[in-house]
Formats: sequence, structure tokens, C-alpha cells
Amino acid sequence: MPELPEVETIKTAVSKGIGRASIIEMIINNGRLREQVPADMPEKIKGATITSYQRIAKYMVMELSCGLDLLWHMGMSGKIKLADKMPEKLDKHDHIVIITDKGVIIYNDPRRFGLLTYCEKNKLNSCRWFNKIGIDPFDSKLTKDYLYNKLQNHSKLPIKLALLNQEIIAGIGNIYASEILYESRILPTRLAKDVTLSDCDELVKNTRKVLQKAIDAGGSTLRDYKKPDGSMGYFQQQHCVYNKTGQRCPDCKCNLAKTGGIKRSVMGGRSTFYCESLQK
Repeated sequence: MPELPEVETIKTAVSKGIGRASIIEMIINNGRLREQVPADMPEKIKGATITSYQRIAKYMVMELSCGLDLLWHMGMSGKIKLADKMPEKLDKHDHIVIITDKGVIIYNDPRRFGLLTYCEKNKLNSCRWFNKIGIDPFDSKLTKDYLYNKLQNHSKLPIKLALLNQEIIAGIGNIYASEILYESRILPTRLAKDVTLSDCDELVKNTRKVLQKAIDAGGSTLRDYKKPDGSMGYFQQQHCVYNKTGQRCPDCKCNLAKTGGIKRSVMGGRSTFYCESLQK
């Protein structure tokens, strides 16, 4: 967390709020994130113009006129804040500040699991963060046949963990994997080898459906995530199964006294939520 919809929301907000801005100064208050922020980054990006923004998987990428791309991953608790000018006092955990001629970008990360680094523009796809990454959920190359063939290569992996494998599909996280499987009526424990071509068709359609609905809602705010303007996403209000243990799912008319409602289990160290009545 943040996952694909949250990063897409952040990217859109920064591109609208800051846009094609010139970087005046970068301040590193604490560079000890998941990896050390490169010490030479402030000097390398000073004076450069941000020319475009894109999302790759769960990364926000900012293209600069100096021939570098900034790679930004929010980790578990990272968030970006925007300000018209440099605040008189920074908040606790405001580790990185980028001052531009169109506003200030502030990176706040209590757990410091995020990442901010750079790479040469012409080496973006081959850099170590992206050289093994799978297809984006909204890429037309993501088809039922692609997914089916990939799953056959991971035949003994539960489908929930296969969806979280960033080398198969890039960007799906724990929250949305549970929601996608619910919409597809597939149990998270079903092995990849038992997922049919027809199932893959449903998974591809529902992956796009769930993620787009989450993007439209500004993402899911559960703990740390907030949009750059400080407001919360509200897709958590539309969750069907995630974090709803013991409740009835929206499409089920089961007897809760008998079924116990939505179940929770742990797979790959992550909480997984599902409806045993509807998902098979």
C-alpha cells in the first residue's frame, strides 16, 4: 500500500498540481529509505524541467529535461503532499522536498519503505526495477491467453499469489487481488493450473473493472494513504470482501449463522478475504 490505483491517483494529482515545472532545489532531510536516496540527486536534477509523468506498476515516473527519470515508489506508508510554497515548518517524516517554480512536492514516509532514485531515460525499461516487470493491467497485451499461459508456468501457485506476482501482471496488490477474485468468483486458494481459459477471461475483465473503479474513487484509504491534497480515497466504501470478515458479501444471500460470512486467511504473509458460498 499504496497500490496501482493509489499511485495512479497520486501521479494524476502531481501532474495537474505541478505539471511542467522547473526544479529549483531538492532537499534531502532523511535519505535512508528502502534504499539510500542518491546523494548526487539534488545536483543532478537542479534546474531541470519535469516534462512528463507516467505510472509503471506501482511506481510514479517523472521524466526530466536533463535526460533522467525520477522513480518514486511509496512503499508501505509513503505519501506525497503538494504545497504552493515551502512550509515554514515541515511535518515529522517529511523526508524529501522538491521545490519547483510551480509549487513544492513533499515526500512523507513514517516507515521509510519507499524509494526515490533516478535512472537514465534511455535505460528506463532495462533498469533493475523494471527489467522483469509484467504487463500493465490496462495494456492491450494483457489477454486471457497471455494470463492462461503464464499461469501454466506457475501451476502450483495459488491464484491469489499468482495475481500478486509482479512478473505476471504489474501493479496488483493485496487489496485488489481479493476484490478481483471475488468479482471473478474464484477462490484465492485455487491452484493456477486449475484456472481455465474462461476463468482467465473473467480475471482480465475484472482486473480492469476493479482497478478502474478504484482509480475513479481516488484509491482506498485504510491506514496511511491520502491523496496529495490531503483528502482520503473512498474506494474502501466499495470493497466487497477486503477487511470484511464475518460480514455478508454484497451478492450473497447466505445464512450468516451457518456460513460465518466472509472468511479471512493468510496467504504469503498477507490477509486474504473471500466468500466460500460464491467463490469456487
